[in-house]
Amino acid sequence: MRTTPGAFRLFARALCRRRADLSQRLPVALAILGCLSATMPVAAHHAFAAEYDGTKPVTLRGVVSKMEWINPHAWIHLDVKNEDGTVTKWMIEGAAPNALIRRGFNRNSLLPGTELIVEGFLAKDGTKFANGRDMTFTDGKKLFIGSSGTGAPDERPEK
Repeated sequence: MRTTPGAFRLFARALCRRRADLSQRLPVALAILGCLSATMPVAAHHAFAAEYDGTKPVTLRGVVSKMEWINPHAWIHLDVKNEDGTVTKWMIEGAAPNALIRRGFNRNSLLPGTELIVEGFLAKDGTKFANGRDMTFTDGKKLFIGSSGTGAPDERPEK
């Protein structure tokens, strides 16, 4: 939400009154700051159950088109080839980048064009999103990519 310039002027006047002493200015300034901060958006972390269905596992085999190393979760963009030859673009949510690094992953582990298998759980809303649990490379190397502590089924503790 956008703050109006008038609110800043009011705040400035409250602080700059020459006759008002600190005991009068401070409550007014705090009230205005409180109102302004209450209008700022708050980003909250979500639990697994808020977006994904633990009763709907999915296994996807595809080619990585992009890897996003962003907080609070990394995202793997996967192009999955369907039986009819068409390609469906999926987004797989993984753990936080720091958690993936602690598990042996790095920025060069998953370059575009890498083929892999991802096991996870489908989004509740039916979109082509999934919460990843395990990722298997073509050489057989497996990596747990899920978020720990989110309530996902079959969670595996971090090592």
